[in-house]
Amino acid sequence: MDIDPNGSGLPGIAQLRDIVGAVMTVGLFLSVLALIISAIVWGFGANSSNPHLASRGKTGVLVSCGAAILCGAAVTLIDFLWTVGQAVN
Repeated sequence: MDIDPNGSGLPGIAQLRDIVGAVMTVGLFLSVLALIISAIVWGFGANSSNPHLASRGKTGVLVSCGAAILCGAAVTLIDFLWTVGQAVN
């Protein structure tokens, strides 16, 4: 049996795609904001000789970059996992 996603099977699917796209955009904006804030915290920590604050800033930069990667690659990742799942017999 071969079942594929049906893009027109449910009413409101076009609006759902618009909503998901808007949520991805908001996620990317928030990732950029978190990156800016984390870089500022990292800079303040490094310039004030506060290693704890600098470490928190570094962690924030890495987390925000990871979140941006996940938001940007979400559709491709789900498509890849769908393909892998269909290959399992």
